[in-house]
Amino acid sequence: MTLARTHCITLLGVQGHIVEVEVHLGGGDFGVTLVGLPDAALREARDRIRAAVVNSGEEWPSGQIIISLSPASLPKAGSLFDLAIAGAVLAAAGSVPVERLEGTVLIAELGLDGRARPVLGVLPAVVSAAGQGYRRFVVARGNAAEARLVPDVEVTAVDGLTDLCRWLRGEYLPEESEPSVPRPREPRDQGPDLSDVLGQPVARRAVEIAAAGGHNLMMLGPPGTGKSLLAERLPTVLPPLRPAEALEATAIHSVAGILPPGSPLVTMPPFAAPHHTSTRASIIGGGSGHPSPGWVSKAHRGVLFVDEAPQFGRGVLDSLREPLERGEVVLARASATVTFPARFQLVMAANPCPCAKPGNLCTCPSGERRRYLSRLSGPLLDRVDLKVELQPVSRAELLADRAFAESSEVVAARVEKARARAAERLSHTPWATNAAIPGSRLRREFPVEPAALRVLGRAMDLGQISARGVDRALRVAWTLADLADRGRPGEEETAYAFALWSGRAW
Repeated sequence: MTLARTHCITLLGVQGHIVEVEVHLGGGDFGVTLVGLPDAALREARDRIRAAVVNSGEEWPSGQIIISLSPASLPKAGSLFDLAIAGAVLAAAGSVPVERLEGTVLIAELGLDGRARPVLGVLPAVVSAAGQGYRRFVVARGNAAEARLVPDVEVTAVDGLTDLCRWLRGEYLPEESEPSVPRPREPRDQGPDLSDVLGQPVARRAVEIAAAGGHNLMMLGPPGTGKSLLAERLPTVLPPLRPAEALEATAIHSVAGILPPGSPLVTMPPFAAPHHTSTRASIIGGGSGHPSPGWVSKAHRGVLFVDEAPQFGRGVLDSLREPLERGEVVLARASATVTFPARFQLVMAANPCPCAKPGNLCTCPSGERRRYLSRLSGPLLDRVDLKVELQPVSRAELLADRAFAESSEVVAARVEKARARAAERLSHTPWATNAAIPGSRLRREFPVEPAALRVLGRAMDLGQISARGVDRALRVAWTLADLADRGRPGEEETAYAFALWSGRAW
């Protein structure tokens, strides 16, 4: 046999595309030709695979070897093709049977000694291949637990090329003593808790509202008032991810290489907190060569915390506007266009002035304070539903609140009930939270009483709120009604929603 084929997969973002790996053995001088738009790492596979084959006790075929990766017009990147190419070369040489390669997707990098090394992005690769009808996969043992998250597929874990050859020859491969079954992390186990934050009742209430409706949140206050503490505890009151959401978040973390060891399935909302020196590419995604997900995608289905927001570059902050509206990031490159999901809750925190000194200790002129906060553009703040100001907590407040601070478990129970009410109301729509529903659908399908709109109407007449702001205040009002177990928001809910949107709730 001089021709053999098998399959691998290439990733563009988190979307996988099946690649047919064909190997032809011909006469003539020795040489290996690799065609099909490979990148630099893939071109190096020729020498890497030859060493792996020889060091695994197999014979490298002589003569000309042509390796084709189809479709030829699709860019291929990375080292995950090594195992598929090695298997096809050995099958074309007649060293192993070719039958089991048909309909099998092989994904792994090979070391020079023939060991199979795990690669990034196995979960989205297997999901994409399974969606195209492939059911049999061979992966490195380090990727087995991740691949087995996909239902109704057969996953064979190998330690190296020797194991692949034994499997192709029909020999039995013993499983590890404890099969790689995904072990999700326990929700809210030994992590931050909302009861750690004492005082700040308005801000704690805003965190609950943000969790119940999926709203964006802005916190303003001097250092030490609990802004970071509250932001870090927002994920603890959010509901656990549904199975489809967990797979989406896990796929992005797999591509980014940040899956926690021993817990391949992300079951709780992620929390991402980039530093204020982060570039636009690190926030949105991209990079030279193969684009990688940015912080907005790593926070998909979770929380993106932008601390010291005015310290970020204005262009970096304004780049958040599109993913906040669309729920995805589109990166256009000369060779391909890559899309990463980015549906997250934005939480921003800022000091009231550059010096960040509390009370009478601040020496910043009013003009400097305005310039500092003006780094947060109006269009970005217009997309934030809740704005609260935090003041330093007194000793008396700390002592009084110590016995009454609610835990994340108590608040999460209220959030879950409110979300259930919203999901039932929105069951005939594609949306599940109040923050997600478009303003036009909100006004048309879920009208409120005219009396409840009086506050927002007066604010519009005075130029205190935009049309987009009215829609966002109405979404918050519906969340307040859900938390209060009311059928629809009244004047009290819309007034408080406007106060939260405008930053007048303190």
